[in-house]
Amino acid sequence: MTADFGLYIHVPFCATRCGYCDFNTYTPGELGGQDLVSGYLDALDRELELAAAQVDGRQAQTVFIGGGTPSLLGAQGLARILSTARRTIGLAPDAEVTTESNPESTSPEFFAGLREAGFTRISLGMQSAASHVLAVLERAHTPGRAFAAVRQAREAGFDHVNLDMIYGTPGESDADVHHTLDLVLDSGVDHVSAYSLIVEDGTRMARKVHKGLLPAPDEDVLARRYELIAQRLEGHGYQWYEVSNWALEGGRCEHNRIYWQDGDWWGAGPGAHSHLGQRRFFNLKHPRRYIETLAAGQLPIAEEETLTATDRHTEKIMLGLRLREGIPQGWLDGASADTQRHYIARGLLELEQGHLRLTKPGRLLADGIITDLLLAEESPHATPTA
Repeated sequence: MTADFGLYIHVPFCATRCGYCDFNTYTPGELGGQDLVSGYLDALDRELELAAAQVDGRQAQTVFIGGGTPSLLGAQGLARILSTARRTIGLAPDAEVTTESNPESTSPEFFAGLREAGFTRISLGMQSAASHVLAVLERAHTPGRAFAAVRQAREAGFDHVNLDMIYGTPGESDADVHHTLDLVLDSGVDHVSAYSLIVEDGTRMARKVHKGLLPAPDEDVLARRYELIAQRLEGHGYQWYEVSNWALEGGRCEHNRIYWQDGDWWGAGPGAHSHLGQRRFFNLKHPRRYIETLAAGQLPIAEEETLTATDRHTEKIMLGLRLREGIPQGWLDGASADTQRHYIARGLLELEQGHLRLTKPGRLLADGIITDLLLAEESPHATPTA
């Protein structure tokens, strides 16, 4: 059974900003030197208390603390958040509890404190084991630090540890990816996430690309790197269960499956997004405004929308087709039948026991295939793009 209600908590603080990052995060310099951590934790307590009245008594089956850099709060700060979640919304007895951590802000004592508090899963931002790739990404940690953190987490009693990779960074070679994967496989983690580099507008990396100081990621290189990563991981027993995620038996991230299977979650913290039935809303982004609004006794919701049946259908198709099991063919309107046949004939989709699924080559073109299927429902004579 996949959890159907989860709790996401956003920690908006980072020691430094990586050049490729466009997340809702803030460094001390961007906050004018103010230390808002204490105020943030107090405000988060209030938000979770108010949220408890909105979720109809549903306990969280998963908790995911992301950022930003949650590990900057230390084990004590993260334990406080989890304690508040238990007291307010409540956690299922077997809840999966994950925190993201940057390797440079962890230690054996940090991991021991998390285990004692009740965390069950650690997700470490590794990105690459090549120092020159980390330099381009402006990551603070050394190549070996992520793997030392894995060992320390294991020694603290964590059975479930994820490593995040980014591939396609300018200057990265196939040999760099192989080297990173060698170390990942040697580390014994039970989950790996691998994302292609996206140059987001407004980032330092985007400015360097626009000025010609860095080349833009090459689509053909990205496709080749994905195939390389998939081949290595799947050859060592890691099963892909979402286009960018692989796990050993029992290692899947149940929290993320809530997103992909159109479940519900409450997102707490500055800029966090929530989904409850037909409601979707997100919080004020800046920590100071978030803190002030909750101090006044109000939920910090910035915008809210009511999803239509069409919205829900579109999201179910977009998210469901990214999963290994795919979607029931009956979810798609018959108007897309020609497009389905087109992609099945090309070996990019397969139909088995009434489920439509991406093939391995199809995973490389997932976004285009999904877009074409949805477009065909609106315009049956539309020409597939891939």
